[in-house]
Amino acid sequence: MKKYFIKLYQYNAWANKKVLKCLQSQNTTDEKILSIFGHVMVAQLTWLSRIEATPNPGLKLWGQYDLTQIQSMCEEGTAKWNSYVKRTENFDWILKYHNFTGDYYESNVETIMIHTVNHATYHRGQVALLLREKGFQPVNTDYITYDRILLGQLPD
Repeated sequence: MKKYFIKLYQYNAWANKKVLKCLQSQNTTDEKILSIFGHVMVAQLTWLSRIEATPNPGLKLWGQYDLTQIQSMCEEGTAKWNSYVKRTENFDWILKYHNFTGDYYESNVETIMIHTVNHATYHRGQVALLLREKGFQPVNTDYITYDRILLGQLPD
């Protein structure tokens, strides 16, 4: 699973960076778009803090964040997740945690890691739709596009 997770989290970092650059280049200030993308960054930091048993980042799951704050969270999340994946050998264990509303759960870390990237993909799709509806140009963050770039079939 390690090789899979390395590639998956490298893809996630690439896709988040593409969306961030897209938002920055078009000077996007729409609160709904920024709230959704900020939510992705907070969720990624929160899940990793649970897995690593480090303090919760203390960020609002659905807060209002500007592009500077989102960029900071994106860079932090990318660095921390990629570091975690590279230095960890076993992802197949059960994490016991409480969610944002205080409910207790037990989940396999492999499942959480897949969920975290799927969650980000889902919300990047929402951001793309909102950008288009508001007259902006979204960016393609499909996994197959990322893979074609890695294989040299497309420019980045």
